[in-house]
Amino acid sequence: MGIIGSSLKPFTTQAYKQGKFLEVSDRDVAGKWAVFFFYPADFTFVCPTELEDLADNYAEFQKLGVEIYSVSTDTHFSHKAWHDTSPAIGKIDFTMLGDPAGVITNNFGVMRDGAGLADRATFVVDPEGVIQFVEITSEGVGRNAVELLRKIKAAQYVAAHPGEVCPAKWEEGETTLAPSLDLVGKI
Repeated sequence: MGIIGSSLKPFTTQAYKQGKFLEVSDRDVAGKWAVFFFYPADFTFVCPTELEDLADNYAEFQKLGVEIYSVSTDTHFSHKAWHDTSPAIGKIDFTMLGDPAGVITNNFGVMRDGAGLADRATFVVDPEGVIQFVEITSEGVGRNAVELLRKIKAAQYVAAHPGEVCPAKWEEGETTLAPSLDLVGKI
């Protein structure tokens, strides 16, 4: 089975959030929309720009009822050190999951063979724990939090409106489609 439509697998790990270490598991994710935002490593180059972009837009994710979990194979100690020393990472209020054993990274299938690092990947998980969205980019291609917000709004809309789908570049409030035999060949 492909990853889209599959369920979040069990995990328990140590994390860093807002000046504290805490334990986080799949049970903490249940019942809410969540983003698992994998990146290769702390103290790198593209990664802090992406995480800062998420931090700058975190309030918008929260308004949608979405929790952000950034994930790398670094430890929660490394996340704290990075948070304490980088102005970009210092903005982060969301949970930074440590995954030194690679359990979460392997659960999502984004561990780089022989490298011990996660691919640059994003997963959106719905409140039932089902993966609704995945994006994986190459090492040098950073992601965009505003585009991620747009896709989450579309996923939430589709979840709340069975029988409707969101076309390309759909923005909140725009027209959706209701797939039917009548639409075949007319779009």
